[in-house]
Amino acid sequence: MGKRANKAVGFFAFLSPNDVVCTDNGACVISGSKQAMEDYLSELGARGSETIKKTRFGEILQGLSLGAAYAFDEKSYKLFYPLAKAERLDVTSPDVFINIPQGDRFLTVKLGSN
Repeated sequence: MGKRANKAVGFFAFLSPNDVVCTDNGACVISGSKQAMEDYLSELGARGSETIKKTRFGEILQGLSLGAAYAFDEKSYKLFYPLAKAERLDVTSPDVFINIPQGDRFLTVKLGSN
């Protein structure tokens, strides 16, 4: 994996290491910018005490290997996708965002089912 592991792919938010901001289906939300994460948190009625942190491909890959699911917005997915393809992961093309239904903004990735 080499240099790919250190490539930033977006941001996630948490209250504690065990309390990460997730979608209704339990996928960790990854945004393409800090501002986008702040907007998502605001829409969710977040408490304002969340910490927003940059996440790297290696961290996401480790989570995926442990069975975690990640919900990427379009910007973060476009950063994740080429790295995932280079690791030979079976992931959907970012073109899928063209056909995402109105109101949906995330693409969930989980190893074995995307």
